[in-house]
Amino acid sequence: PETLDLTRVERLLDRLGNPHRAYPSIHIAGTKGKGSTAAMVESALRAGGYRTGLYTSPHLHTFRERIRVGGGLISREEVVALVEELRSLIAQVPGTTTFEAITAMAFAYFARQGVEMLVAEVGLGGRLDATNVLKPEVSVITSLSLDHTYLLGETLPEIAREKAGIIKSEVPVVSAPQRPEAIHVIEEVSRKRRAPLVEVGRDWTWDPGPFDLKGQAFVARRVGDGGDVLAGDYWIPLLGRHQLENGVAALAALQVLREGGVELPRPVVKEGLRRVEWPGRMEVLGRTPLAVADCAHNPYSAQVLRTALEEWFPGTRWVLVFGASADKDIAGMLRALLPITDYLIVTRSEHPRAAAPIELADVAASVGGGAEVAVNVRRALQRALATMDPGSGLLFTGSVFLVAEVREAWAERNGNPLPENDR
Repeated sequence: PETLDLTRVERLLDRLGNPHRAYPSIHIAGTKGKGSTAAMVESALRAGGYRTGLYTSPHLHTFRERIRVGGGLISREEVVALVEELRSLIAQVPGTTTFEAITAMAFAYFARQGVEMLVAEVGLGGRLDATNVLKPEVSVITSLSLDHTYLLGETLPEIAREKAGIIKSEVPVVSAPQRPEAIHVIEEVSRKRRAPLVEVGRDWTWDPGPFDLKGQAFVARRVGDGGDVLAGDYWIPLLGRHQLENGVAALAALQVLREGGVELPRPVVKEGLRRVEWPGRMEVLGRTPLAVADCAHNPYSAQVLRTALEEWFPGTRWVLVFGASADKDIAGMLRALLPITDYLIVTRSEHPRAAAPIELADVAASVGGGAEVAVNVRRALQRALATMDPGSGLLFTGSVFLVAEVREAWAERNGNPLPENDR
């Protein structure tokens, strides 16, 4: 349909008995970091003994990653059965989008699985996203930047207003650090809806600690509060200082749950964060040769990736294997990454939205970079390995779909088990 609104998903859920009201939820929107934040919140709740649901998108290797209970993926059989069951209901609700159908299916599955806490990531935007039927215990807005502008608006305030659409009347909201023009909108919407606002960077702060290729330590502090809070030292197996904003946003959200009566001792939260898994985010695939994969798919996330690489791997020059969706700001991403790149190989994933490598090479030339063209990811990996100098690294980025194919090709090359997939 031309319009995004909540009436279709509400009608579908009504026919399923409103399963989304069966469990408390944590609802997370944002341009960058919402998946990592969701994964950390879910891991902490699971470590605390709760039966968790986790709803995220998109997926890396299999659709089933989007719907998890207690850390485990929904089975193929359960997906098939739910699709069959929903088919007749969808016929009664004309115009239902794929994402609305998946969301209704997921929420029904979580209710039937006896989930005690759902962590749900917004699909796109916030205000009109199918997940916005939830009335959560806490809403979280992670870092905002320009992405999906054709749907969400051309400016940061416009995008912030869409994301702030998840703020519900009198439901506490946590915001990661934002640019001033974004936080102004979030503060305004929170005031109007009488939603208590916790700002990371104002109400919670952090000090970065030692880091290596396995992860990083940090100390979280809640400003001006000596009470029973989740402040203290933590370690996460996620690289890049940007993950500390996500980690502290997760802690702030978990603290809101604790204040609402959820039992979550700090040692349990600490263990949950230590055990979090969220692949494809500045993920070190191998050390000899050094290979890093990251799902950055807009200029802001590409710049954040570059900053993190310069801190973690100072002085390293990269052979960049790059592929992106045709609707993204490809020039902006390449401008961020070319200064640390010695050799560029452009390729494409098998996804239908992927830009043709020859088009990527043209864009690279327009921003001052020469590029070798590889017809697919496997060929790009072969060429990258053949091209790299001793002491340089391989960097794979530009889209989630590219990273998924790289992870599979890398596993094959090294004789490791393949990630679960839909083939």
